[in-house]
Amino acid sequence: MVDEGARKQNPKLDSDKARASLDRLYDIYRDIASTADEVMQTRCPYKDASSRCTAKFGCRNQFFTKNPQSLPACAGSDMIDYREAWDN
Repeated sequence: MVDEGARKQNPKLDSDKARASLDRLYDIYRDIASTADEVMQTRCPYKDASSRCTAKFGCRNQFFTKNPQSLPACAGSDMIDYREAWDN
C-alpha cells in the first residue's frame, strides 16, 4: 500500500501505477526464484554460469588448470541431485 504521508509529500504519486509497477516486479522476482529452485535441484550450488567451481573447500569434481589464479573447472555432473546435502 502507498503511505498516505508519502502521498501528501508527493501529490503527483499515482498509487495505482505504483501498485502495478510493484506487482510487475513481484512477478519478475517470483519467476527468477522459481527458476533458481528448479535449477538447484540438479546443479551443484558452487558451480557458476561458466562451469567454474566457486567452493572454498576441496571437491573431487574440481579440475585445476595451469593458471593458479583462475577458478577450477567443475567436472561434476548436472544429473546429481544435491538436495540431500542440505535438506535436514
